[in-house]
Amino acid sequence: MSEAEINPDIAEVGARLERTNELLQRMLAEVAKTPSTHAIFVDAGYVYAAAGLLVAGTEDRRSFDLDAEGLIEAFIDKARTIFADSRLLRVYWYDGARRRIHTPEQQAIAELPDVKVRLGNLNANNQQKGVDSLIRTDLESLARHRAISDAALVGGDEDLVSAVEAAQGYGARVHLWGIEAGEGRNQAEPLLWEVDSQRTFDLDFWKPYVTRRAVTTYENEGDPPPSREQVRFIGAQIAATWLVGRGRVAMSELLPGHPYLPGPVDQDLLIEAEKLLQRSLRGHAVLRRALRDGFWQHLQAQF
Repeated sequence: MSEAEINPDIAEVGARLERTNELLQRMLAEVAKTPSTHAIFVDAGYVYAAAGLLVAGTEDRRSFDLDAEGLIEAFIDKARTIFADSRLLRVYWYDGARRRIHTPEQQAIAELPDVKVRLGNLNANNQQKGVDSLIRTDLESLARHRAISDAALVGGDEDLVSAVEAAQGYGARVHLWGIEAGEGRNQAEPLLWEVDSQRTFDLDFWKPYVTRRAVTTYENEGDPPPSREQVRFIGAQIAATWLVGRGRVAMSELLPGHPYLPGPVDQDLLIEAEKLLQRSLRGHAVLRRALRDGFWQHLQAQF
């Protein structure tokens, strides 16, 4: 007689071990198939100050417009290239506001897909308070729960070192993205030392998204803005023109990125629409989305 026949308990234990091993193998196989995940963390105060100084020559937000929507899409495009085998969790946009009440611009950003706006306080001197702690909380929490494997951090404050250390402590890799500085550095050295990698975006990258105010004016700027349907039609019209001029292959290459357009393409679309409408769409987030909707609707109808 076999040992299992002599002692049925041994046979039962063996069967349980076999089932447990089978379950573990299935779990490991699923983990191997699960794609890694990344998120983008943007310190808006750093972006406004450093990009404004680089492109417009000033850190004063009142002196220039930042195309936050276009910039966020450009960040997503960059991340898609850098983290080729990873999926985006979301973009976190950290900014300050008095009593943490969204400004119209911050509200428009919060309404964008895949974007979460976090607000710290803004003091009497227009200085952000509490933003660094918000970044640390999100980075640490997402890393602890294995929600992300990589974090792209757009910032430069030395206070972010603790946030980087917290995320790395749970196994996440943190990649620092910065803005070219005219002179010296605009990112703290201890932060540069702590991160896993660092990359700097130059003037050409930022130019499409920072515009000095009152540079472009139109005669009918005082008229009521166009309707969303009008702007959507303009988007479709531009798509049809580009399809003829740029070719079907070039246009079809945009389709996998839906609903996002590469930064340069999005900027060209905006400029062309403003020419046709004879008015600026800067600061009109709803109309900008209608423009893209019209563009995508026409493009998708052709393929």
